[in-house]
Amino acid sequence: MSFNSLFTRLRAFSAFRSLAIGILLWPAAAIAEPAADAIGVNVDQAKLVKLPARAATIVVGNPLIADVTLQGGGVVVVTGKGYGATNFIAMDRSGEILVDRVIQVEGPTDQLITIYRGVDRESYSCMPLCQKRVTLGDGEKYFQSAIDQAGALSNQASSNASAAGKAN
Repeated sequence: MSFNSLFTRLRAFSAFRSLAIGILLWPAAAIAEPAADAIGVNVDQAKLVKLPARAATIVVGNPLIADVTLQGGGVVVVTGKGYGATNFIAMDRSGEILVDRVIQVEGPTDQLITIYRGVDRESYSCMPLCQKRVTLGDGEKYFQSAIDQAGALSNQASSNASAAGKAN
């Protein structure tokens, strides 16, 4: 067997191997990459999206996954409410569909620590110190405790602000 023949076979095998790996990895790449026109947003975060200015009505497929609020000038605020995918449709005053887009809501991107106590789950955001973070799927007792504390803090801040306003 000549050197050229061996080199040609080696090159053909390498090309075949690269093609086989590409074919095997193609489905994973397609799943990992959201559709080009999909709107990606994280749970508990918002994103501004520009629509045609004549948009007058918004319909959301599943409002438990995302909330879409129409603002002036064709701007919508997309807020992630729960994990998963849904869509929204924007229509003008005559009912013509202007936009039909998918919204993909994913988990938080901050440094999240999850602690399991039996079947109950607790979430903490650790940036830079670990603090309670209410996340969908947390245990009911932990979730309610964190919500109650946040509500009490908000009420305290509101009452202090109104008391300061009356004093001036």
